[in-house]
Amino acid sequence: MNRRAALLHALADRLEAQPARPMLRVAVDGVDGAGKTTFADELAEVLWARGRTVIRASVDGFHAPRAVRYRRGRTSPEGFYRDSYDYPGLRAALLDPLGPGGSRRYRTAIFDHTADAPLETPEQTAAEGSLLLLDGLFLHRPELRDVWDDSIFLQVDFEISVPRGAARGPGYGSPDPRAESNRRYVEGNRLYFREAQPWEHAGVVVDQGDLDAPFVVRAATLT
Repeated sequence: MNRRAALLHALADRLEAQPARPMLRVAVDGVDGAGKTTFADELAEVLWARGRTVIRASVDGFHAPRAVRYRRGRTSPEGFYRDSYDYPGLRAALLDPLGPGGSRRYRTAIFDHTADAPLETPEQTAAEGSLLLLDGLFLHRPELRDVWDDSIFLQVDFEISVPRGAARGPGYGSPDPRAESNRRYVEGNRLYFREAQPWEHAGVVVDQGDLDAPFVVRAATLT
């Protein structure tokens, strides 16, 4: 088993050791280009192979409308951090229904940011004991901290994450973290770091600078 697979299995062991009350809600956080979606997908695959029911979702299904996202200006770092997502909608549609006393009836997306229009995704009912893996930016911000039963923060330097994101293809910006086209995103994440210090609140901090050999930087003790 290679180092990446070994880490994913160790994290799956950690999550399986925790009781679901009635669900286990887990965040996978990190900057643009940290590899959040792939990491969460691979962790879900490990859990599915063990017979665990996993709900996969992304915060990108909960964008705010364009008029809200850009109300501070299209290049505003503060706007990127504060206005990108509809957190009340995220809680109402997904996080609270899967929490203690929740209805278990949830939706994994409510808005299409490309079309700038609401999504009519069907409501689903979660089986008791399910595990939610939600990936996305800014998931350790103060108004979400009480939601997570556990969480993972993927730590990657901008010198690595920005070129990695740009390599996705046209439309993903310059590979230079100092480029003006990246200021909104890099400085928006730095604002998040200053205000939220996600590495201090995550259950597990993982260094993902090397995708083939990620490693745990810090892991909180389970209670």
